[in-house]
Amino acid sequence: MGRVTERRRVLRIRGGVAGARADTLVAEEPLEIRLNGKPLAITMRTPGDDFALAVGFLASEGVLASASDVRAVTYCEGAAEDGTNTYNVVNVQLAAGVPVPDITLERNVYTTSSCGLCGKASLDAVRTATRFPGLADDPVRVGARLLGELPDRLRAEQKVFERTGALHGAGLFSAGGELIDVREDVGRHNAVDKIVGRALQAGRLPLAGSVLLVSGRASFELAQKAVMAGIPVLAAVSAPSSLAVDLALESGLTLVGFLRGGDMNVYAGEERIDLTA
Repeated sequence: MGRVTERRRVLRIRGGVAGARADTLVAEEPLEIRLNGKPLAITMRTPGDDFALAVGFLASEGVLASASDVRAVTYCEGAAEDGTNTYNVVNVQLAAGVPVPDITLERNVYTTSSCGLCGKASLDAVRTATRFPGLADDPVRVGARLLGELPDRLRAEQKVFERTGALHGAGLFSAGGELIDVREDVGRHNAVDKIVGRALQAGRLPLAGSVLLVSGRASFELAQKAVMAGIPVLAAVSAPSSLAVDLALESGLTLVGFLRGGDMNVYAGEERIDLTA
């Protein structure tokens, strides 16, 4: 199994003085996701929570809605040429009766750690694929002051980031600010998939009444994952993309960007933000 971090020798220069030292780096390895034994997608990820990542990815794609949709999740033995288990290939076996999607899909099956599912079809595809269409009716409200405190709470839980400075974080909070789950990964979309996957495995989808906080920008892929998991509020410490805003407006997702201290921009669903709390 790959480790989360690795130690490498570096030449460190400070104030013109050079010296050799060991530095802690975050690990990055490919993960191939197979569905019923057939290759579906490859992502670059930080090893750990691989089963959750795989089922979270499939939930985001509309393949899974609950733990009962999954018969088994396993690492594929013999994945390497010499027959050893690399722990970099995961197979998700669907339960009997669960529809198998067209493996060709509408997008490339390769995704980098930085961009998520680049080229994912359209807003219509997300609307028609979601298993939890009642997002706009979620009555949750979140205090603006409380929301402003969440980035510090997330950062305090990012243990590997503190050692490497190289991981994205995603945190799932209740409307009252309780931390429900936090995951780290070199890919922000992977961190979110791990959270969604763990929720699916625990039988907690849809994640109604919750807030998803991400440590970078709010791309369309992250907004898509929030909608597909039934999460009503997505907040990011950086900017959203235009397509993310379009999806939020269409789906009923509250989208907050540039969340820094008490400052923020609310791009959609402002009725859920309580300015008095």
